[in-house]
Amino acid sequence: MDIAVSVKNVCKNFMLGEEEVKVLKELTFDIKKGEFVSLMGPSGSGKSTLLYLIGGLDEPTMGQILVNNKELKTMKDLEESIMRRRELGFVFQFYNLIPNLNVEDNIMLPILLDGKNPKKYEKDLNDILKLVGLEDRRYHTPRELSGGQQQRVAIARALINDPDIIMADEPIGNLDSVTGTEIMELFKRINVEKNKTIIQVTHSENAAKYGNRIIRLKDGRIL
Repeated sequence: MDIAVSVKNVCKNFMLGEEEVKVLKELTFDIKKGEFVSLMGPSGSGKSTLLYLIGGLDEPTMGQILVNNKELKTMKDLEESIMRRRELGFVFQFYNLIPNLNVEDNIMLPILLDGKNPKKYEKDLNDILKLVGLEDRRYHTPRELSGGQQQRVAIARALINDPDIIMADEPIGNLDSVTGTEIMELFKRINVEKNKTIIQVTHSENAAKYGNRIIRLKDGRIL
């Protein structure tokens, strides 16, 4: 099976005043295409930092990260930016929707930012709205939606460019348990039906079990 993400001897340090803090320590692992992997650990274990490194939102202090066989630190800024838009989809805890845009426009934002013609994505938009269960909310603004519906919009936005990998940082951390379960069921469906690789950060054992592998971190190391 092909490898979606390869992490090799990755370390990440931050300066806290004059003190160097080692957040991630010599991590090595692969994630296969089509896997649903949960990164788990207590607060401060480095799981969100690791997700941001894999997503190219930050750089490791040492080591290599390859996404779809491309090493991130060797890519030019523009090349890496295009890769993030087209090959990765991001879902965050607090949705990050544009308040004055409706559901449809929020979902189509990556298409516009990528300079593509939105009219060519009308069928994709309709299919994704059906998948996330928001066909009847397409012209509503975020303030007219529940938290769960807003997260569904964020998931749809992550899918519109048909990325290979979905990266989710505590995607149900701001939701009640019932809504959280619905969102995790949706992620599982996307993983199975769309064959998307999903990497989620979570502190919830229940959420982690929706994946088919758990990578546990503690004090910057894999347990």
